[in-house]
Amino acid sequence: MSEQRRPWWTSRIVPAVVIVIGVVAVAFVLLRPSGDDSSSGSTSATQSAESIRSEWEDRDPDDPMALGPVDAPVGLVMFTDFQCPYCGQWSVDTLPELLPYTTSGKLRIEFRDMNVYGDASERAARAAYAAAFQGRMLDYHQALFAGGKPRPKTELDDDALIALADRLHLDVERFRTDYGSRRVLSAVRNKASDGFTAGSYTTPAFVLGNEPILGAQPTKVFTDALHRALTAAGH
Repeated sequence: MSEQRRPWWTSRIVPAVVIVIGVVAVAFVLLRPSGDDSSSGSTSATQSAESIRSEWEDRDPDDPMALGPVDAPVGLVMFTDFQCPYCGQWSVDTLPELLPYTTSGKLRIEFRDMNVYGDASERAARAAYAAAFQGRMLDYHQALFAGGKPRPKTELDDDALIALADRLHLDVERFRTDYGSRRVLSAVRNKASDGFTAGSYTTPAFVLGNEPILGAQPTKVFTDALHRALTAAGH
């Protein structure tokens, strides 16, 4: 991951209305790893595990917004938003199919909440981060996307997010403190900045291994790409 972070204020000039075909095309090009002109299915089986990891993976052992071991042979970075309906669809359709690969040690998933829909999205991202400090990131993430749909903006205010933590039986006082902390706000904004630096101005967008995938594609698109990457990594 590049050490240069794009200033947070730049995300504020990218409202949700920019989700149009032209932006999608730009995002896809910028997400494509540099120096790789191969097709998505032609990754060499002799490549090392290190070579199929994208530059957008942090592989930070202290990252609470990641699932799977830090040394997994394949990584998946997801650029998402808690008000994005397609992100919600992906979270109930595809994420459960990938979770067994994280528990078996074959896949690491790193979430980047983009917050392109504004303050309500950022509040939700802060709440998920606070839940992650209690080891409950996935539970909170899935609750925010219950039924495959994002919560209405009216249910993403401070009180509603704290109430959700209570319903999930989190330590509410600890959650409240972390949710309102400068540490969590800074971490959330840095992760959002990563997405814009990667060239992703719409959600969901993914980089699996070194393969960009744009949108909530069918689950088979992800599992096929994962199997190609695992084969390339010798697994």
